[in-house]
Amino acid sequence: MHILKSVYLCQSKELSVNIRSKHLACQCRYGGKKKQPCFPYARTVWLGCPEKCEEKYPKNAIKNQKYNIFTFIPGVLYEQFKFFLNLYFLVVSCSQFVPALKIGYLYTYWAPLGFVLTVTVAREAVDEYRRYKRDKEMNSQLYSKIICTFFFLSPQNQRIPSDMDLFSINAYVYAQKPQLDIHSFEGTFTREDSDPAVHESLSIENTLWASTVVASGTVIGVVIYTGKETRSVMNTSNPKNKVGLLDLELNQLTKALFLALVALSVVMVTLQGFVGPWYRNLFRFLLLFSYIIPISLRVNLDMGKAAYGWMIMKDDNIPGTVVRTSTIPEELGRLVYLLTDKTGTLTQNEMIFKRLHLGTVSYGTDTMDEIQSHIINSYSQSSAPKVRKSVSSRIHEAVKAIALCHNVTPVYESRAGVSGETEYAEVDQDFSDENRAYQASSPDEVALVQWTESVGLTLVNRDLTSMQLKTPGGHILTYYILQIFPFTSESKRMGIIVRDESSGEITFYMKGADVAMSTIVQYNDWLEEECGNMAREGLRTLVVAKKSLTEEQYQDFESRYNQAKLSIHDRNLKVAAVVESLEREMELLCLTGVEDQLQADVRPTLEMLRNAGIKIWMLTGDKLETATCIAKSSHLVSRTQDIHIFRPVTTRGEAHLELNAFRRKHDCALVISGDSLEVCLKYYEHEFVELACQCPAVVCCRCSPTQKAHIVKLLQHHTGKRTCAIGDGGNDVSMIQAADCGIGIEGKEGKQASLAADFSITQFKHIGRLLMVHGRNSYKRSAALGQFVMHRGLIISTMQAVFSSVFYFASVPLYQGFLMVGYATIYTMFPVFSLVLDQDVKPEMALLYPELYKDLTKLLMVALTIRTWHWLMVVAEFLSLGCYVASLAFLNEYFDVAFITTVTFLWKVSAITVVSCLPLYILKYLKRKFSPPSYSKLTS
Repeated sequence: MHILKSVYLCQSKELSVNIRSKHLACQCRYGGKKKQPCFPYARTVWLGCPEKCEEKYPKNAIKNQKYNIFTFIPGVLYEQFKFFLNLYFLVVSCSQFVPALKIGYLYTYWAPLGFVLTVTVAREAVDEYRRYKRDKEMNSQLYSKIICTFFFLSPQNQRIPSDMDLFSINAYVYAQKPQLDIHSFEGTFTREDSDPAVHESLSIENTLWASTVVASGTVIGVVIYTGKETRSVMNTSNPKNKVGLLDLELNQLTKALFLALVALSVVMVTLQGFVGPWYRNLFRFLLLFSYIIPISLRVNLDMGKAAYGWMIMKDDNIPGTVVRTSTIPEELGRLVYLLTDKTGTLTQNEMIFKRLHLGTVSYGTDTMDEIQSHIINSYSQSSAPKVRKSVSSRIHEAVKAIALCHNVTPVYESRAGVSGETEYAEVDQDFSDENRAYQASSPDEVALVQWTESVGLTLVNRDLTSMQLKTPGGHILTYYILQIFPFTSESKRMGIIVRDESSGEITFYMKGADVAMSTIVQYNDWLEEECGNMAREGLRTLVVAKKSLTEEQYQDFESRYNQAKLSIHDRNLKVAAVVESLEREMELLCLTGVEDQLQADVRPTLEMLRNAGIKIWMLTGDKLETATCIAKSSHLVSRTQDIHIFRPVTTRGEAHLELNAFRRKHDCALVISGDSLEVCLKYYEHEFVELACQCPAVVCCRCSPTQKAHIVKLLQHHTGKRTCAIGDGGNDVSMIQAADCGIGIEGKEGKQASLAADFSITQFKHIGRLLMVHGRNSYKRSAALGQFVMHRGLIISTMQAVFSSVFYFASVPLYQGFLMVGYATIYTMFPVFSLVLDQDVKPEMALLYPELYKDLTKLLMVALTIRTWHWLMVVAEFLSLGCYVASLAFLNEYFDVAFITTVTFLWKVSAITVVSCLPLYILKYLKRKFSPPSYSKLTS
């Protein structure tokens, strides 16, 4: 379980209700050893045997904190001093304890460094405390004390707190060791208190993974995996400290400035003639010129980041946006790759039935009333059906197959105002049609069953052994469920065998993807063509077929099927072989088309991101056909663009051939499955990434959470470009944490992705404004801010060099004590920091012309680059001047007040200012005249 009350359940009002643990003991035995091993083993979980309870499970608690009480200070200091800038100033500050090297007062060096570290530690402490509060809120829920016991869940829509097996009798369960794969589970169930003993196999159908939701009814299960051994936690990487590219570039620039500082000091000592203890003078010059590398740079940038985060959260055009990592807002302006989830991110995960095709006739949304009339006529006729199938009978068979072949359960809510124990909930339920809702693992199936209800055939009840349908006339038809074959990524289809209560007929219904069903159904000449037509419309297609079975055929199948399910070795292969013996020459009934509704404004948002030069990859756990449909309907892949579907490969030779085939394609979108991707990366990692990066769009389907994170790291390693990952579910957390910039969406799948992300938004369309406006402005402002701070340090260092040269290269400071600290802080802080308010174009223009995103400021020397004067900038100028004037009153020993008040002082300062600024204004004018920036045409 996501240790499992995952952070996303933290605001659920249902977490603490009706969740009780029965006082049944159990044992978790690892490989027969008494002590818990350091890595997970298979285990045997006993029920009702307290004397066998010897081993302990991992604690079922969330921990998203980066540090603990012992590692916080060392960890934060390490993260700070791994930057050359901070490490350099630590060495410089320590040098002031040496009398021969002392330049001024200790506070002139230790005060700025201490301020930087204090601000950083305080910010990290606040972030860490927030993580601790979120974890504590989740861990305080009633089910945080789960060890290894029976677990009883009463309400529907309740999330599962740990990985469980579903059954309701006393026995023991043998379970495989914890693993990453969320699509498989192997175990056995044994009941020893019966005669003879019961042995049954357990598979993925018998499990509830942590954080899944109980759709309806009551669940009784036994906890198998807790804490760090749950699937969701094993697929989640540990959070890391993210450092922005701007910070890394400034760190490199700082090293270059240090080399310039050393060179300047060597020149001064050389001109001095290496007189006396020249090495001491060299070190003193290094200290005197140390303002070339400004310690205030980190302070200004960190305060700027905080300001950007505040602006983002206060933007009324993207309400609900939360900045959870305040250190990387500039990353939003430097992205090259956007990796996005599909379900719940690009789509609403709400399906609508759009098309029914019977081979000779097709029905769309505007002709569904014809289907309804055919269904009414079919059930109103008392005579036996004709031998020759009419259109009406074919529609009847197709609709009945769709109404029966699924895993949907109808759910009825309790009456309003009724409360009480779960045992009486069924009595309080309202079974009216208006109060019915459908629950299923796949929204496709819900859409199909809702459609059959709209045309007259309604699913009204379902349990483990039967389901009931209501006809348009109100009659109830009962069908007994004999077998269910769930959908898997390998089979790409699901089936069900039912027995009609009234006639006793046994029918095998099956539906699935066209690639899987085309070889199973009888020969036809329309299926492939119509599937292509629907796919081009962005519809998700399902082929529906049936096969009638005699009693003898079914009994023979059942015996072989049960024997295969009890196999210990190669169970899946044996079961699949038995089922495939039925999947021959099935009667094709119909082809359905369902549309997955896109999130609001997905198409224009994706187009905006492409125009901004951002390459978009869609990583989804969904099947290939569905992913391809959404890629087309969302315009991730344009209608005129070719799509290369990477064929399934399992060996090095197959991967080599398929890569060569792909290499011959040009300007082609790539669709590849997770299994094939794994093979390609194993043998041809560099070649595959190189080819994939040339594609306008890439779709990876059937991806596990670990694979998603691996793809992010591959792009970072091979391209060196900045990546952004966006998702809305717990399976996206690893990808979000691995990316340079992670964005989470608060959606139907909870808050797990939102809380683990660096930025949280409420809708996918908000990413456009987040990147084009806030990302772009944050990067441009921080780049200018960094340049101005460095420029300020170069000015004072140049003045120091001139002063030392005039006085025979003496290594004495130009200014003493507070003046040096004041110059780098209070005297110049407000005007420089006001750059966080600068903007070159209006937000509307940045959204209208996303190409501006590609043309961002590089870290080159900038002078007088204010583009839009904000009234707060003017206030900052006067504040700075006011601080200078006010300091004259109590720093008499530093200022010659009599000279400052003379006309001579005023004209000299004015002349120096003109000489300093005029050439820069001229250069700026000439540059804008002959090489105007891209935004100049938009602002004219």
